[in-house]
Amino acid sequence: MKHFLDHFFDSYQSVVFVYCCAVYAIYSLLTFFSYLSILANMRRNRIREKLVLIQSPLTPGISIITGAFNEEMTIISNVRSLLNMNYPLFEVIIVNDGSTDKTLEKLIQEFTLTEVEFAYNYFIPSSQIQRIFKSENPACSSLLVIDKINGGCKADAINAGINASSYPYFLNTDVDCILDNDTLIQLIQPFVDDEKRVIATGATLRMVNTCVVDSGVLVEAKVPKEILPIFQEIEYIRSFVLGKMGWNLINAIPNVSGGLGMFDKEIVIKTGGYDPNSFGEDMDMLMRMSKYMLETKQEYAIRYIPQSLCWTEGPSTLKVLKRQRIRWGRGLYQIFSNYYKLLFNPKYKMLGMVVLPYNFIFEFCAPLVELLGIICYIYLIISHLINWPFALILLLFVYSFSVLITLLSIVWDQLVIRRYRFKEVFKLCLFVFLEPIIYHPLVMIFALIGYGNQFLKMKSHWGHMERKGFIQAEKAEVVPIRSSIL
Repeated sequence: MKHFLDHFFDSYQSVVFVYCCAVYAIYSLLTFFSYLSILANMRRNRIREKLVLIQSPLTPGISIITGAFNEEMTIISNVRSLLNMNYPLFEVIIVNDGSTDKTLEKLIQEFTLTEVEFAYNYFIPSSQIQRIFKSENPACSSLLVIDKINGGCKADAINAGINASSYPYFLNTDVDCILDNDTLIQLIQPFVDDEKRVIATGATLRMVNTCVVDSGVLVEAKVPKEILPIFQEIEYIRSFVLGKMGWNLINAIPNVSGGLGMFDKEIVIKTGGYDPNSFGEDMDMLMRMSKYMLETKQEYAIRYIPQSLCWTEGPSTLKVLKRQRIRWGRGLYQIFSNYYKLLFNPKYKMLGMVVLPYNFIFEFCAPLVELLGIICYIYLIISHLINWPFALILLLFVYSFSVLITLLSIVWDQLVIRRYRFKEVFKLCLFVFLEPIIYHPLVMIFALIGYGNQFLKMKSHWGHMERKGFIQAEKAEVVPIRSSIL
């Protein structure tokens, strides 16, 4: 038995070495690709083009859809944020998903809502609609509130909103988000400009936990004070600015975040809408849209932009973070359970040969590889077979590379737009050195628990994230935002 284990772990070290080399090569390439993507975006992103979109009578209409379940802490600020969009033609659809708190009552009181008759069609499945409200205030005429029976997940609420929407594109966002006023202008540009049919666009998300908000408008962006949201801010910058912008260059984006994504409504309806049984409904939706486009032989594109357009309230306690990441782990497991036939299938082009293989090998398998690597190290230590100088050099290299890649993503982010003071950026950079040691192991463990729960088909629910609400502007000092054209 000992001979077998010695041979197994010796072979595993060679496999891990190749695996790590591949990861480093891909991330180095993504770092370069993301820089080129950001350069291209900044060259296209001109004030003149924004003005043309705002003033043109041909600018397409957009429906903003968000679901709300027991969101009384943030619902008013969120709706105000959505109603303040700098765009000529849009509507805001709030889906009250059977809230048991005062979410609906607050909406009715704040926006003088009244129940109306509405020709509602179930183009895609959703739970039963009970009432539909419109505002009596002319200033809020674009607001539509749907009151429905709780569907148990965000997907069902968004489907209900899609059924009621009027325009060819819709923005899917969360009720805990504060959006930049130019969000619609920025996200619609790829749909208008790209030579291919764009089916979805997304942008960078940030943590709103310590930011100052006034009537739904971000007044001052601040790095979170609490430890877990700081780590999430770092994770989001790396994931969006470096990862998604890198894949954007070769049209290989795997998913558009459920917190902020704009979609072609026609394609979403043709693919059956969001799957209420999916724990990763955002990636599942994009997989089905891409699969549909390829099977119907239509050229398509999925685009990302580097600008931070959305600030979301991230989990500030380990309990809520654990629940969120376990659900994400289950969602990733579902994706490969449902779409394994597309893996390495040349019929599905980039989706089958790049997007899914990368996500399977380097995203889904990564926690499993790390866990087995830890077991391997423990066995080698116990068996006195470990080469300590080599092991320490390897660990130092892995740690240094991780830190370097994350620091570069923060630099790239600062090139796009400088939202933080120097001391805020310095604070972020300091926590970069702690992230691989403290935060990353937690994320890995929660992902593995998610895999296990999904493999065992354990019952679960969407889970509700407790909100603390936004810091309102009173005596806050407003910090000017300095943009860079690179």
